[in-house]
Amino acid sequence: MKCNQIIVALDVANFEDAVKLVQLLPDVTFWKVGLELFIAAGPEILSYLKRENKSIFLDLKLNDIPNTMAGACRSALKYEVDLITLHVSSGRAALEASLKSIKQSAKPPKLLGVTVLTSLSSQDLSISQDISDYVLSLALLAKEVGLAGSICSPLELNKLRHSCGQDFLLICPGIRPSWSDAGDQKRTLTPSDALARGANYLVIGRPITGAVDPVSAWSKLVEELEYNL
Repeated sequence: MKCNQIIVALDVANFEDAVKLVQLLPDVTFWKVGLELFIAAGPEILSYLKRENKSIFLDLKLNDIPNTMAGACRSALKYEVDLITLHVSSGRAALEASLKSIKQSAKPPKLLGVTVLTSLSSQDLSISQDISDYVLSLALLAKEVGLAGSICSPLELNKLRHSCGQDFLLICPGIRPSWSDAGDQKRTLTPSDALARGANYLVIGRPITGAVDPVSAWSKLVEELEYNL
């Protein structure tokens, strides 16, 4: 059973809708809070998830100067979240400062380096090199600095797992089950394929939270994983 490796993206517009979804899907143990919901609901949603004994992925994709990023990570300690994302492109100094800022905590969150968003292609970035090589270079920087892992598309999993080792967390957003529409995701796979390639966690949002019946969508995903793994 691999459902504990699924992080459901709580990408809704307000606190009330978020609570409804969490109550509707009690078997989901890990939730992602991104920019939209955090700006709308603030830390209240994190406190609620903690009270419900849920694991929390705070996906704010921090990207700023070293002092600001360090301060943001330090401020996030009081929320006791499990995972926090930072853009690797913010640079070595910013990543190191962020990591140093949480060392004081008895149970610090794991910092994850965002490589390239799954909605982007080489053409979108105007880069000549293969996008998987670019992703790898960013992931290796994250590993060298000491981050716990990276965010990548499932298409880069084999290359990153080979180069970064088994202890480096690889988390794949934008995953689409076989029965769902890809939407704006350009570099994606099914949950079963991504887990088979070595992903530690998968982030799935709209196929579940945007479904007419989120309960049925979650059940369908669970069935797909049980059948294929």
